[in-house]
Amino acid sequence: MQSLDKQISAAIAAAGGAISFEKFMALALYSPDGFYSTVGQAGRRGDFITSPEVGPLFGAVVARAIDAQWQKLGHPEKFLVVEAGAGPGTLARSIVSAELGCRDALSYVAVEVSAVQRSQHSSDVISQETMPGEPIVGVIIANELLDNLPFRLFVFDGSWQEAFVAEQNETFVEVLRRVGDIPAWLPQTAQHGARVSIQNRASQWLESSLNLLQRGSVLVFDYCLTSADAINRPWREWLRTYRQHEVGEHYLRRPGSQDITSHVMVDQLQLVRQPDQISSQSDWLVRNGINELVEQGKNYWQTNAAKPDVKAMKMRSRVSESEALCDPAGLGNFKVLEWRK
Repeated sequence: MQSLDKQISAAIAAAGGAISFEKFMALALYSPDGFYSTVGQAGRRGDFITSPEVGPLFGAVVARAIDAQWQKLGHPEKFLVVEAGAGPGTLARSIVSAELGCRDALSYVAVEVSAVQRSQHSSDVISQETMPGEPIVGVIIANELLDNLPFRLFVFDGSWQEAFVAEQNETFVEVLRRVGDIPAWLPQTAQHGARVSIQNRASQWLESSLNLLQRGSVLVFDYCLTSADAINRPWREWLRTYRQHEVGEHYLRRPGSQDITSHVMVDQLQLVRQPDQISSQSDWLVRNGINELVEQGKNYWQTNAAKPDVKAMKMRSRVSESEALCDPAGLGNFKVLEWRK
């Protein structure tokens, strides 16, 4: 039995025979032997590709949005960008290397719980494990963070019951229990076996971030559904595992070796506060100037194609990056949720 398996077994025993799925997911992803503390990482050599790993264009567009927010706030002398769930720092590097009008005012804080991933952060950013404690004037960014925050899992079996994890013959198995705090908004009936994730930690993160934000905005990029959509769809469409760019095994198998993720239930975030704007990622990128950046790239490449330098090669790649980022069947269909103060 692997070290993490033993930790989960010990937690199950200490809890009297079963732990919540939320607890299991937290151990599987974030304990010292968990996925993100050891092998898990975004990137072409990692387990999945997020928008920043497509190339630097995504960060360049986000940098334009950051500049626009700085201008909207009246060019404050101290302007903080906090990226929550910064991973290995790919987005941070793209943003910091972009043309930023707010550069002299900017402090960039890359928040990442994994020490392994923090070790890869650039010296240009403030790298830390937890969110800042002081009020923030600026922008808080979460790119594909909320889908990885541990959540409770509810299953309809005659009534709504919560999924717990027990152990049987050295195998982790799911058991259902009736609990007293079933969310009141769940429908009275559903198809047998219907499931939904109750994303309390994502809601708590949003509430905490809005409380931290004095002036500015919170930007969330993620794949989203509503709870009603999740209940009415096959659960494997929104509750998935990934390992080395392929769909992984069942979420109770081989903890620590694969990512566990769920679509973000946007209606649950709306219970904290309605977003000021919800866009597809494609529309958000266009609104914040991706087409202009692609045109700049084309022009630079045409001017320097005879003797291309490194910048020319990067500019040339903007066309393919834009196509991937705005693909309506892929990243372009992600949602961008923005809350403003």
